[in-house]
Amino acid sequence: MTIETTDNVAKLSSGIHFVSGIDTDAGKTVCTGWLARELLCRGRRVATMKLVQTGCGDYSPDIRLHRRLMGVTLPEDEEGITAPELFTYPASPHLAAKIDGRPIDLAHLIDCANKLAESYDVVLVEGAGGLAVPLTENLLTVDFACAQNWPFVFVTSGKLGSINHAVLSLEALQRRGAELSAVIFNQCNPMPDATIEEDTREYMKRYCFSRFPRTLWLECPVFAPEEIG
Repeated sequence: MTIETTDNVAKLSSGIHFVSGIDTDAGKTVCTGWLARELLCRGRRVATMKLVQTGCGDYSPDIRLHRRLMGVTLPEDEEGITAPELFTYPASPHLAAKIDGRPIDLAHLIDCANKLAESYDVVLVEGAGGLAVPLTENLLTVDFACAQNWPFVFVTSGKLGSINHAVLSLEALQRRGAELSAVIFNQCNPMPDATIEEDTREYMKRYCFSRFPRTLWLECPVFAPEEIG
């Protein structure tokens, strides 16, 4: 595992990558937008997609934040391709779909991601919550993404307890034989205890270096509040 984050962004492979994280507030949306922006700056054609957005109306706030950080708009946003499943109730996708009275169209999600991949070098598909969030009553998010053979970009942070959540999640990917393309250490929301944050960063670097030597280590910087709304 290479630790130089500037070079590592450029090393991310082309194709579809699935962005997940330690939990609902891991910072996946900011990290997805940041990574997309960094790839754009390196001359890559990049699109982001929100797999399922809950707790919203007729648009995806996560996609809007992606575009704000990227500094671009995509025609596919207006076509609904980048946010194909929107639900009103702020809950896990399987519950939000039940409350709204319509099932998640899994085939449509796959079609949208594949359509984006036809036009862009890199497609970052942001999931909802963590790996074990149910998409349906019988399907976890991680198993859906694994079935598509999408490599994972995993977001963690320096908050207390994140080592446990990150290690359990990465071991779940390893058991499934999933490819882990990158781990992003989210610094966007600095932790109140700098000692814990720094130790967590170094611990996770060592862990990833020993267990996932081909995985890229990236660090999402701190953003000013006005940059991320």
